[in-house]
Amino acid sequence: MPKPTSASIIGFGRFGQLWASILKDDFDLCVYDTRDDIVERAGELTVRPASLSEALSAEVIFYCLPISMFEQAIANHVSIFKNSGATQKTLIDVLSVKVHPREVFERYLPADFQALLTHPMFGPDSVKLRGLKDQTIVLDKFRLNDETFSFWSDYFKSKGLNVLQMSADDHDRFAAESQGVTHFVGRILDEFGFEPTAIDTLGAQKLHEIKTQVCNDSWQLFVDLQTYNPYTRSMRVKLSDAQSKVFNKLLPNRIYKDRLVVGIQGGRGSFNEEAARYYMSRTPDVPYELRYLHTTENVLRALHEGAVDRGQFAIHNSLGGIVTETVQATARYSYDIIEEFAIKISHALMIRRDADFSLVDTIMTHPQVLRQCRTNLEKKYSKLNKTSGEGEMVDHAKVAELLAGGQLPANVATMGSKVLAEIHGLKIVEENLQDLDENFTSFLWVQRPA
Repeated sequence: MPKPTSASIIGFGRFGQLWASILKDDFDLCVYDTRDDIVERAGELTVRPASLSEALSAEVIFYCLPISMFEQAIANHVSIFKNSGATQKTLIDVLSVKVHPREVFERYLPADFQALLTHPMFGPDSVKLRGLKDQTIVLDKFRLNDETFSFWSDYFKSKGLNVLQMSADDHDRFAAESQGVTHFVGRILDEFGFEPTAIDTLGAQKLHEIKTQVCNDSWQLFVDLQTYNPYTRSMRVKLSDAQSKVFNKLLPNRIYKDRLVVGIQGGRGSFNEEAARYYMSRTPDVPYELRYLHTTENVLRALHEGAVDRGQFAIHNSLGGIVTETVQATARYSYDIIEEFAIKISHALMIRRDADFSLVDTIMTHPQVLRQCRTNLEKKYSKLNKTSGEGEMVDHAKVAELLAGGQLPANVATMGSKVLAEIHGLKIVEENLQDLDENFTSFLWVQRPA
């Protein structure tokens, strides 16, 4: 085939400028971009800035656009080609993904247009560091005839590049677990706040290089690499699973050899404590220590961090339904369920010893308690405000502790078990306020993923 004489580059960002420096001595080259500084940057490289129509009139058009802009550009340009009667163009993409541009070309290109899929496996930073020679470029022949493909393959070899022919699917599958992993890890290191220290090892220095190189590219490139490659989703899941597996291997199944440490959703005197002691009573030969963590979030975070061996929290009540705080917390953590079990629950209304019930205007307790006693509370204590605390004070055992300690005013009452009143010296106003006689709450007994 006769050597093409004219070429254009659509997109004059960091890579477009690098690509122009490679092509400019071999073609009548022009560049097109909408950015304001294109004239200045083109002048620095001694290439000609052009209008879109002039750029599209070239024999060969290279697309150095962000991945997310590629399809719209091709759709618009093909429309221009059709209106102008242009034929037999050669379009070449340099995107970091290959299945996506293949599908876009298949969707829009006229039958007489040729197209080559390429991925230069280098960028401005790596060329600055190591030079162009022996860098790799991947080619998928796609819609080039043999003669044209041979020309471009030989051309890239003449630039000292290592030409690797590969299908779009193979490229994206390999890229997901090489370039995709590298960019993902680099961004994680940046989010982590990974900074150099005075004692960095060679390995640490390499990680800093990765972070720096990845973060020199735009966030949009990172997003595009992760979303337009059909294989990156499974890569990210695999990487997350591997991180979790390594993290969990560092944590023992038991913190102490002489006892099991159990974190529970409630405080002293709570139904969670009652449930935990019931559960452990089935294995009386196992010594244990309870840690009162008050919320499911606290339990699962402590389990995740290795501060407790087992966790327990309420999941469902026969009348109150699901425990909302538990559902919200479990969405953020991974754990293995050892067992689900239930105990019967009865609720008592209680106040401070020095309180006058006629002056009480608020019942503060867990939202589940209010649900389980809704009808009776409305019937008997309709004038009292019913509310739940924030953070650890969502636990009625914590409310009882603060109430007994004088850290909540005497106009506040709480609800819970008779044991809770006994522990904190509170005065019971009325017992058995649950709407169902057979009122059962289900609990989960959990551990870190095996």
